[in-house]
Parts: sequence; C-alpha cells; structure tokens
Amino acid sequence: MKNFALFRRRFIPDEIIHLKGDEILFFSKDIIITKWKTLKPRIDFTDGYSCYFTDYGYKVSKFYNGEEFLYTYCDIIETEFHEDRIIFNDLLVDVVITKEGFVKVLDLGEISEALDKKLITQEQAKKALNITDELLSLIYSGNLEKLLKPFEHAIKH
Repeated sequence: MKNFALFRRRFIPDEIIHLKGDEILFFSKDIIITKWKTLKPRIDFTDGYSCYFTDYGYKVSKFYNGEEFLYTYCDIIETEFHEDRIIFNDLLVDVVITKEGFVKVLDLGEISEALDKKLITQEQAKKALNITDELLSLIYSGNLEKLLKPFEHAIKH
C-alpha cells in the first residue's frame, strides 16, 4: 500500500491541517480507514477511528475517550487525490449520532456564511446539502450498521 500524506482542509476557519498522526489501516479507491489520536490534548475525547467513504462524500468517525466509545461523528467531505497526498475538504455540515441513537445535524448555517464569504462554491454547497440528505436517509432508514461495518476488522477497542 502506498503511503499518502493525509490533509484536512477546513473553510471555517480557513486552514489545511496535516493529519500526520493518522495511521492508515485500510486503503482502497473508495474506502480509507484510519486510526488517530487528537492533534492537541482534549478532555472530552482522546482518539478514534475514521472511515472515509470517498465515493459517497462522507467520513464516519467513532470517537473514544480511552476505552469508552462516545459517539459517531459524520463529516460531509469531498476528496482530492494527488500523487503523494490526499486532501479531504470539509464541506461544513456534520451529523452526530449518540450511543442512544439520537441524531443531530450541525453547522448548516456555516454553508450560508461560506457562500456569502465566497469560501466555497455554489456547487460545493449543493453537494454538501445533497450528501447530507442521502446520509440522513441512510441513518433514518435503519442502515447505520452499513456505515459501521468497515470498522469491524480495524477497531481493537
């Protein structure tokens, strides 16, 4: 497996972060699974696993605090493959699923702000909203397990 440098581009705030501590556990054209620790120490969570569904436009992460599973966090993304690096553009909208199954959509207002400031294109905004709709349909139809299945062999918690 080729070693890629992984980067996360955020539009609000405008930054590109090298995910230098992320370990790639599985790599294919449409699924990338990583294990990671927080970039800076935090008290609310310490580490986790992420599964990038590059063809579908979302990243599903399982957040932990040590051995304790906390919640599932979904980022809406677009993926740029380059020769030696992969850049995941965070398209602002997030979906959190608690252990109890409660679903919360975050940061919808940031799409409007990003459009006003010309940080994202209209196409990216539409893509983010459409992908969020598809992801929520999958979750609400009881198919969350399909998103979590790739983690089965990767997670050692």
